[in-house]
Amino acid sequence: MVRRRCEHGAVKSPPVPSICLPADLQPVDGRFGSGPSKIRPEAIASLTASGAVLLGTSHRRPAVKRLVSRIRADVSSLFDLPEGYEVVLGNGGTTAFWDAAAFGLIRRRSRHASFGEFSAKFVTVTRRAPWLEEPTVVDAPPGTAPVLAAEAGVDAYALTHNETSTGVIAPVVRPRGADAGALVLVDATSAAGGVPVDPAEFDVYYFAPQKCMASDGGLWLAAMSPGAVERVAEIATAGRYVPASLDLGIAIENSRLDQTYNTPAIATLLLLAEQLDWINANGGLAWSAARSARSASYLYGWAEARDFASPYVADPASRSPVVGTIDFDDGVDAETIAAVLRANRIVDTESYRKLGRNQLRIGMYPAVDPYDVQSLTACIDYIVERL
Repeated sequence: MVRRRCEHGAVKSPPVPSICLPADLQPVDGRFGSGPSKIRPEAIASLTASGAVLLGTSHRRPAVKRLVSRIRADVSSLFDLPEGYEVVLGNGGTTAFWDAAAFGLIRRRSRHASFGEFSAKFVTVTRRAPWLEEPTVVDAPPGTAPVLAAEAGVDAYALTHNETSTGVIAPVVRPRGADAGALVLVDATSAAGGVPVDPAEFDVYYFAPQKCMASDGGLWLAAMSPGAVERVAEIATAGRYVPASLDLGIAIENSRLDQTYNTPAIATLLLLAEQLDWINANGGLAWSAARSARSASYLYGWAEARDFASPYVADPASRSPVVGTIDFDDGVDAETIAAVLRANRIVDTESYRKLGRNQLRIGMYPAVDPYDVQSLTACIDYIVERL
C-alpha cells in the first residue's frame, strides 16, 4: 500500500485535528477492517491475471468447477477434517446460512450461546421460525463468553467461535452429556483460518470468506460432519418445506459436483482460493493462527502498558486474536483517533457502532502483517500526544 499524505477536512463534523503522521511511523498497509478485511495485494494481482480467463464464464464449466474443487480440498486440508466430513458452499453469506440451518439442521429445539450482536442474530432466527420450538439461550454480557452446558431435548447447539462485535473468543467444545445425535453448529465467520479448532468438537463449522479468508462476502462455506449431512436428509424426508435457495440438501448435492446451486461471484472464489493456498503453503492453520496471535500480542501488550488505554475484554483468555477491542479513558476520544488515522489513510479502526463504547476495533486477520499492527500502535501514541 502506497503511503500518501494525510487528507484533513474529509470529515466535516467534528473537525479532524491536523495531525500528519510521519511516513516512517505509518504501517506499510493501513487496512485494519474487521470485515470486509484486508485483501493481500498478491491475491489482487492473481485475480487480475486469472480473471481474464474465468470472469464472465459459466460456473458450470470445467474451469470454474476446478476452482471450487480446489477450494473444497484446501478447506478440508486447512482444518484437517476427518474422513466423511464434507465441505459445502452456498450463496448468501452467514446470514443466509442461519436461515438454512433453521430449515435444514435443527430438528425441534436449539440451544444458543449469546454474547454479542452476531451470536444474538441466530437466536432471533430460530425464535421466529414457527416450525421450531422456543430455543434456550445462555446469555453473557458483552466482553465475556458464556459456557454452554448440555440440556435434555436439545438437538442442536449453536456456538460462536469469535464474536466480531466485541472481540471475544469462545472455546469450541461439544457439550458433554448432550443427547445422542445432537449437533454442534459453530459460527466461525471471523475465526475460520485464524484460530485453532478441533473438528471432533463440531458438526458444522460455517463461515463467510470476507474476514480471515481475505475475500469478498456473499458466500458461505461449511465443514459438515456425516451426522450433519444425515440430519439434512432426515429433515428432508420428514417433508418440511425448504426454499430451494436455502435447501442444504441441494447445496450438498451441488457441492459434490464442485458447483453452487445458483451463480456465485467468481472473483470471490478466486480470492478465497488464493488466500487458502497462501495459508496452507506457509504451514496451514497453525501458521496463520500464530501470525494473528503475534499481532494480538502487540496490540494488547501495548494497551496494557498505556495509562489511557486498556483491552476491553478483561479476561486475557477471552481476548480475540483476530479482532481486538481497545477502550480509551474519557480524556481521550477514540472517535477522533480513528478520524485522524483515516485522514492518514489508516482505515477501519472505528468501534462497532452498536456497542457504543469509547474504543477502537482492530482487525488482525492473517493477511494483516503483525508489524503493521505494531506501527499502528505507534501511530496512536503519536496522535494521543498531540491531542
